[in-house]
Amino acid sequence: MTGQTKYGYTLMTEQSGPREIVRYAAGAEQAGFDFEVMSDHYSPWLEEQGHAAYAWSMLGAVTQVTERVELMTYVTSPIMRYHPAVVAQKAATVQLLSGGRFTLGLGAGENLNEHVVGRGWPPANVRHEMFGEAVEIIRALLEGGYVNYAGSHFRVDSAKVWDLPEDRVPLGVAVSGDQSIEKFAPLADHLIAVEPEADLVQKWDSVVSGRPSRKIGQIPVCWDTDKDRAVERAHSQFRWFGGGWKVNAELPGPSGFAGATQFVRPEDVAGSIPCGPDVDAIVEAVAEFTKAGFTDVALVQIGDEGQEDFLAVAEKEILPALRAS
Repeated sequence: MTGQTKYGYTLMTEQSGPREIVRYAAGAEQAGFDFEVMSDHYSPWLEEQGHAAYAWSMLGAVTQVTERVELMTYVTSPIMRYHPAVVAQKAATVQLLSGGRFTLGLGAGENLNEHVVGRGWPPANVRHEMFGEAVEIIRALLEGGYVNYAGSHFRVDSAKVWDLPEDRVPLGVAVSGDQSIEKFAPLADHLIAVEPEADLVQKWDSVVSGRPSRKIGQIPVCWDTDKDRAVERAHSQFRWFGGGWKVNAELPGPSGFAGATQFVRPEDVAGSIPCGPDVDAIVEAVAEFTKAGFTDVALVQIGDEGQEDFLAVAEKEILPALRAS
């Protein structure tokens, strides 16, 4: 796959139960996807999605039903719900279980998931300070040895990850602009973003100064043989997506997202998400990421129902069309 775009499948924990997630992971590898990413949530975005099992238990199971695909969290927040020292331990364990196929994707998180520990939701500048400290701690622990750390937000007292893979777990970080790139790119290996912005890729490359790195994007699609049914499902479960991450990071729960999206129409969703059986529409949408310089693009098939049908079509039509493009 050197020099070619890699195409991934999203294990969307907000829309499927844990047994289904593990089954889809095996199916996606069989269908020919290059990598799989898993969301790490405590709550779904909307009640219609209906799920939010523990990502790390599912990841452990996925390592045992797959052999080839790369695996990744997309993304884990290490600032409140998880202490960064524990995130490092989890990442090392999954890397060992997967035989070296895991990348730890990190982000500053959303109120939706982090408020559950009862510590409130800090403003964005404080969250970025916390995130910076957390990434430093995780990286140090994954490099081996005892770690002591005394920051403004986190302390670590003589911690050591005892079961480490031979090679350090790669780190990806979710970024949204120049400031976050300048702060976090020196600490990470790969870029993560959900908008096909060439400026992000160019800025990242300028900061890492030629160091090889992946640029990993994600795009929702709603494949279905019936376009109207696809639009209805996308509107029901994914109308929150158009709010943008500055808004999505602040809302406290599914009811907040329901209220914020109550006037979003099905045609609004269909205008931004490929819906229906048209494979060319999916290829065109994904091409926006490759044009922007992304090396990896993960597809989200919206809704739990029909995942097996989507995987069958991905194997026979979607993936060949993407690779031919």
